[in-house]
Amino acid sequence: MPASAREQELLERAYEYSLTHGLSDLSLRPLATAIGSSPRVLLFLFGSKDGLIRALLARARADELDLLHQINSQYDEPPGLTVVARELWTWLAAPERRPLMAFWVEAYGRSLVVPDGPWVDYGRSTVDDWLELLKASEPDAAEARRTGVLAMLRGALLDLLATGDLDRTTAAVDSYLRN
Repeated sequence: MPASAREQELLERAYEYSLTHGLSDLSLRPLATAIGSSPRVLLFLFGSKDGLIRALLARARADELDLLHQINSQYDEPPGLTVVARELWTWLAAPERRPLMAFWVEAYGRSLVVPDGPWVDYGRSTVDDWLELLKASEPDAAEARRTGVLAMLRGALLDLLATGDLDRTTAAVDSYLRN
């Protein structure tokens, strides 16, 4: 069943809230107050706190899939792994995306340590999404090379989020992609 306009509006507000407040300690009462709703309405619309978290994770994944689609659709021919990896890094490292990237790291980490509930398969599905994009960028590239590029981008992202050192992490990405 498609979401009602009110459900979609509250989901967007909750998503914006979660980008700055995170998901780990998400409490319905402060969230509801911040987004102009009530815990009861949120429970009615999303079924449970876990249902709301699943909706927030799906919303974040929609942003990710939109990026992947944008990158894929701008080329008539596969551009190559290095070109796409550089574009991905530029997108991942943009200062305006730090809250989304921190959200992703939190959700990814939670899917590893709390593998059931709303986090189920979140980490795995994001790995599959990104590997599929990298495969489309250079179909003949070995799976190990695509996995290495993905691991390097994610490692550089973690480092960037922890240190804020864009110059150093970008230099590391560039160095890796030259080899």
